[in-house]
Amino acid sequence: MAERLRTDTATMLRVIRGMGFSGYPEFRRYLHELTIAHATSLDSMLGSVATDSDIPSHVRDSLDRDQKNFASLRNSLDTRQLARLAQRIWSARRVILLGGDLASALIFYLEHHLVILGLPVFSATSPGRVVHLVRTAGKRDLVLAISFHRALRQTVEGMRQAKAKGAHCVGITDTFVSPIARFADECFIVSVETCHFGDSYVGPMALLDVMLVACANYRRKHALAIVREAAQEQQRGFRWYDD
Repeated sequence: MAERLRTDTATMLRVIRGMGFSGYPEFRRYLHELTIAHATSLDSMLGSVATDSDIPSHVRDSLDRDQKNFASLRNSLDTRQLARLAQRIWSARRVILLGGDLASALIFYLEHHLVILGLPVFSATSPGRVVHLVRTAGKRDLVLAISFHRALRQTVEGMRQAKAKGAHCVGITDTFVSPIARFADECFIVSVETCHFGDSYVGPMALLDVMLVACANYRRKHALAIVREAAQEQQRGFRWYDD
């Protein structure tokens, strides 16, 4: 870097430390995180290890990426933080879920299962719904916002407004330089790296699953009573196809 900028390494280190970094490794990591935040679908496809037209190679590459994303979550997840979050979810007056675009699928998945547990959950995946829902947020509410890369404006602004009103804000994103991570009271970082034109949700789905496990077992007797009742409907309910 010093050579390209026509200076010496000592000067570069002084500049980097003057910016608040402890040294070049931390600065390099910051640049890497910025690359993640600003990655596009084109970058994902061009970054594939398999560069030819061999479909099986691309499929294996995709599975390898998914496996790495899952392994990264498993190695970095703070299970105690997850247990504390489960307690907060159960004690909250309302659980407000914010997301949009592709992350709407994650919001709907989480909402569906929290509703089964009988929790007071509300979701917003459109700008108007976000505005109206966070307007009444307060100190007893918990807001969970999901957005990746640069993050959607509606999700970030919704979380910021809810935080200003005193709600406890939890973020799920893929880089610590994301505004979701910067503005949340606490955050879970999970990779969505992929080699196709979208995002890989293997990691985020695994995170939501263990989040639901924590919630269900925080009040296990209550959860068991609910799923016993649900089991009867699942066995004999009119919703299910029967030959």
